[in-house]
Amino acid sequence: MVVGTLVADVLLGDIHSLKEKRSVVKPIVAELRRRFEVSAAETGAQDLHRRAEIAVAVVAGDRPHVVEVLAACERLIAGRPEIELLSTRSRVLDATDFD
Repeated sequence: MVVGTLVADVLLGDIHSLKEKRSVVKPIVAELRRRFEVSAAETGAQDLHRRAEIAVAVVAGDRPHVVEVLAACERLIAGRPEIELLSTRSRVLDATDFD
């Protein structure tokens, strides 16, 4: 078993309310879930209008697949024109890391 996580810190465009923020972040999270069958959620900076933290988690049988899925998720987030990807942190753990 291999577990991978990706945390993306993003800057939103011309956003003036939390409601507008949700209208941008929610479709990104939904697309990540649908396209890559991962767990995804907004996990940080929830009280800030123009910043968001989006986290992704994936579990698979082999490390290369997990790395590939996380990279694809990062590309999807980075490719969204309405946001600017500021940074990402990823981590991949296999069964030996859980002992």
